[in-house]
Amino acid sequence: METGAVEAGAVEAGAVEAAVVPARAAGPVDVPVRNRAVEGLRGYGLIVAMWVRSTMTYRTSFLLSTFGNAAITLLDFVAIWIMFSHVDVLGGFTLPEIALLYGSSSASLGLADLLLGNTDRIGVRIRDGSLDTMLVRPVPVLAQVAADRFALRRIGRIGQGLAVLCWAVSELGVEWTAGKVLLVPVMVLAGAAIFGAVMVTGAAFQFVAGDAAEVQNSFTYGGNTMLQYPPTVFAKDLLRGVTFVLPLAFVNWLPALYVLGRPYPLGLPGWVAFVSPLVAVLVFVPASLAWRAGLRSYRSTGS
Repeated sequence: METGAVEAGAVEAGAVEAAVVPARAAGPVDVPVRNRAVEGLRGYGLIVAMWVRSTMTYRTSFLLSTFGNAAITLLDFVAIWIMFSHVDVLGGFTLPEIALLYGSSSASLGLADLLLGNTDRIGVRIRDGSLDTMLVRPVPVLAQVAADRFALRRIGRIGQGLAVLCWAVSELGVEWTAGKVLLVPVMVLAGAAIFGAVMVTGAAFQFVAGDAAEVQNSFTYGGNTMLQYPPTVFAKDLLRGVTFVLPLAFVNWLPALYVLGRPYPLGLPGWVAFVSPLVAVLVFVPASLAWRAGLRSYRSTGS
């Protein structure tokens, strides 16, 4: 059934491309950065809409695959739940506290995976030469790569992550303030942006490595697994690395510890819990520069 959906989406590809051509053809060759960003978002939205329409052609298949995606990812939390049937705390954290970490990290990764998850396929396109087709289209390449084969079923991971997060919030015995309430959704959105920056950086690396999707996944999915557990169970050298080098700690550890009223093992001040959005912006700068450098270094396969 999914093959039919792909074919249906491919039929509409010409209409989407025709819709975005005038945006570039009517303007100068060297368009401002702001205009390129607007073009990229518009092209991304059109391509995503195409794949969503093709997906919804087979709604039963979509519902089953979405439910399956949510159920499979939920097994990670089931394993944690089973663990707590034998212990009361893990690293000094109770089950609802770890559920806060799990739910926020899973929802953040799910959102980033939905919007940018297909960037890990850039290595395949480099090898088979299909990236050349994207280079001649009037839409930024990153927008095309990210939106290509947009998998709406990935909302299953987001849904189950948010469900666990809501359960954790209802079970936590913390004193909720306006700052803590606001920090929870900000934590999820900023975490998604940080994961997205890691995905773009990994995609840029594949221009050099040829195909390093597993390397990219080790930092995204592997990082997500690490963030589901309290930082107190990890060595301080690892904590320094994911705080000051690859700032995954800002995805959920630092904001969540502030919500729980717990200190960070490295002794950072409490206000760092609120800088996750700034960190997300800062990590996207080198990620975008790396992507542009990788794209400039690309040499066609000639096929």
